[in-house]
Amino acid sequence: MLVTNAVMPQPEQMKAFFFGEENGPMVMVNLLKFKDKAEYPDGSDAELSGKEAYLRYGAAVQKCLEMVGGKALFSGAVNGLILGDVEELWDMVALAYYPSPKAMMDMVGLPEYQGIEVHRFAGLAGQLNIRTAPGMMAL
Repeated sequence: MLVTNAVMPQPEQMKAFFFGEENGPMVMVNLLKFKDKAEYPDGSDAELSGKEAYLRYGAAVQKCLEMVGGKALFSGAVNGLILGDVEELWDMVALAYYPSPKAMMDMVGLPEYQGIEVHRFAGLAGQLNIRTAPGMMAL
């Protein structure tokens, strides 16, 4: 199995995700890998780690999630693996609920979101985003 972290989806991935047949509620599983040092375009905050920059984004994105009917469900550091094998573990896992793919698309279009995205790019080396359908457990 090939695993490739990315910071932005490819156009064909976006089309399939946002305009595919699956359009109901979803929980996004975010497997996050951080840069060693934050990389802001203007060179500011060079003393921050990638994780610290990303946590700025994580704190602010919760308001944006709420604005589209979503919510942050969980985040935590990855500190081990019991099953399977990967070359390198991710640094953090975050789960976010969205009422639909359209809600996620609406969120990334919010001016509030666009104002915090700089922290995501500054801190994130790459990630996997996995869409799941909410199962039997209540949200």
